Amino acid sequence: MNIGGGEYDARTRTSEGVPGAREGARTTTRTRLPGSDGGGNRPSNRPGRSLVTVVAVVVLLIAAIAFANRGGGGEGGGGGGGAASDNKNDAAADARPTAPSGEKPVKNSPGALASGFAHDEQGAQSAAANYAVALGGDGMYAPDRRRDIVQALAAPSAKDKLQSRFDSYFTAKLNKNIGISEEGKAPSKATFVSRSIPVGTTARDYESSKATVAVWCTSLFGLASEDSTKPVKTTWFTMTLELSWQDGDWKVVEMKQKDGPTPVNGDDVISGADEIGDAAEKFGGFTYAR
Repeated sequence: MNIGGGEYDARTRTSEGVPGAREGARTTTRTRLPGSDGGGNRPSNRPGRSLVTVVAVVVLLIAAIAFANRGGGGEGGGGGGGAASDNKNDAAADARPTAPSGEKPVKNSPGALASGFAHDEQGAQSAAANYAVALGGDGMYAPDRRRDIVQALAAPSAKDKLQSRFDSYFTAKLNKNIGISEEGKAPSKATFVSRSIPVGTTARDYESSKATVAVWCTSLFGLASEDSTKPVKTTWFTMTLELSWQDGDWKVVEMKQKDGPTPVNGDDVISGADEIGDAAEKFGGFTYAR
């Protein structure tokens, strides 16, 4: 007798009352109970689907609780596990110094200089990176645009000094040597390219009211045209900016620049002037760095 398998086997009954059986012959009567496999074989002793489902849910709940306990140590968390979790988070932050800080990015309209940087060390580095982009851009070769840039990013006490310095460097003669107009515009069928691209920043000195930040940059500079004698080239330099916290933002007090560090040039195939000019027009520069 196998109740669990749903089968009752009576093997000692006689043939009496069984149609077609020989007189006195022993017969076997097999009764099918619910849960049998429909054939003559005994089904395997497997748990039902409902039991499997319950076990799976329990396993998932245990895993979720374990994961939540590992992430404990946040605000409001208790127990000794919190300190270990905090140590792991601190180590991760040290390993990724440019990880998001939670500070919201600055808000600036299209074409405008970024402003409203956070009043902390990362905010100072962000300001320096964006100011390096502006000071190395093609706007510095247009007198009106250059004045707007300097007035926007310079500290009030340094505006006249920086404006005079930049005006003495970005002259009409320089523009002529490059092949652009006094207003900084390229001739027809040519594209003037001047872009500074920050590769990284480091705060060499930081205090609440002032900071010195170095920005390692690569740049694209030249005139993209078929007959250009100054094709677009890449250069490497480090721009160091002295910043001051004034009127709720970081402002430039002083700027210095030196060549390098310069890596070895790769084996990339040089593109033609048309391709470079087309890329410079289609790929807009970033409006916010870091």
